[in-house]
Amino acid sequence: MDHSFLSALILLLLVLDPFGSLPIFIPLMRAVPPERRTRVALREVGIAFGVLLAFMFLGEGFLRVMHLSERSLEVAGGVILMIIAMRMIFGGGGDSAYGLEEGREPVIFPLAVPLLAGPSAMATVLLLASRQPDRIGEWIGALSVAMLVSGTVLLLADRIRKLLGDSVVTALEKLMGLVLTAIAVEMVLAGLKRYFVGGV
Repeated sequence: MDHSFLSALILLLLVLDPFGSLPIFIPLMRAVPPERRTRVALREVGIAFGVLLAFMFLGEGFLRVMHLSERSLEVAGGVILMIIAMRMIFGGGGDSAYGLEEGREPVIFPLAVPLLAGPSAMATVLLLASRQPDRIGEWIGALSVAMLVSGTVLLLADRIRKLLGDSVVTALEKLMGLVLTAIAVEMVLAGLKRYFVGGV
């Protein structure tokens, strides 16, 4: 499944799921002093961007070291995206496990990793870079824009929830989950087709 800049950007936005991160982001940031919230959010987004950028550049070497084919990565990435999409649509427990000690601000965990730079995002950038390495500049651009959008949403988290309301934010998350489900199925089918047909 070949991507364009726009489709890669949309895929990354769906995987990063900034609206779906709001229910986790807002409670975690309540423990942070108001004057530090912007700095903390920007720092965590920057860390997540660095992690995903590292995966993008080291993806091809990672595949070689682990003796993995692009086909297996494509199918595995599709399965991971499917699980994330199901959680987005039907809801999933375990978000409370991202709690922090009283009075501590989040550093790397859980906002940067795994909330933003989670397994699905890592698999996605790995797949983009290994599938079409000649277009790495486009993938860096798409990742940069996606992280910028995600960071903006997180910075405006309180305003967005007050403006739209909890029900609209939840509906948007479920809609993104439906789109991500279709993308995940397409990735699995493309990987299986390349495996059985022997395409490049």
